[in-house]
Amino acid sequence: MYRDHEFDPVTPEEQARREQEEEFARRVRREVLRMERGEAEEDIRADEEREAEERAEAEERERRESRRRASTFWQLFSGSILVREGVSKYYPYMLTIAGMFFLSIMVMFWSLHLDMRYTRLERDVQKLRERSIRLQEQRYQRTTHSAIVRQLEARGIELYDPLAPGEIIDN
Repeated sequence: MYRDHEFDPVTPEEQARREQEEEFARRVRREVLRMERGEAEEDIRADEEREAEERAEAEERERRESRRRASTFWQLFSGSILVREGVSKYYPYMLTIAGMFFLSIMVMFWSLHLDMRYTRLERDVQKLRERSIRLQEQRYQRTTHSAIVRQLEARGIELYDPLAPGEIIDN
C-alpha cells in the first residue's frame, strides 16, 4: 500500500463544515455553563426589557401615526379624505364646487380683460375730448373779427361794411 503524505481525504468544504460544527458545539457548551451559573438569566432579562421598550416605542409610533392619519387637516392635505367610506356619495357635489371654482376664475379674468378694455377706451375718449377742445379753441381764435381782419389785410383785401342792411328771409 502506497502512503502519500500530501494526500488529505478531507475536502476543504468538509473541513469548513467540521470547523463550524466545532464552533457551534463550543458556543452551546459555553451557554450551558452560563445557564448553570445564572449569568444567562441577567442577559435574558435585559433582552426581554429591551424588546419590551422596542414594542412600546413601536406602539407609540403607530398611535401617533394613526392619530395623524385621523386628523382632518392631514386627510385634506394628503387627499385620503376622498377614499374614506361614505365620501363617494359627495363626489358630484365636490365636482360641482370645483367646476364653479374654475368658472369663477374664468369670469374673473374675463371681467379683468373687459375692465382693461374699458379703461383703454376711456383714455382714448379723454384724448379725443382734449383734442376737440384744442381744435375748438383754434377755430374760435381764427374766426374772431380781429383774426379775419388780419387775414384779409395779409391777402390785400379791404374789409368794408355793406351799405344796405341785410335782408331777413322768412320761411
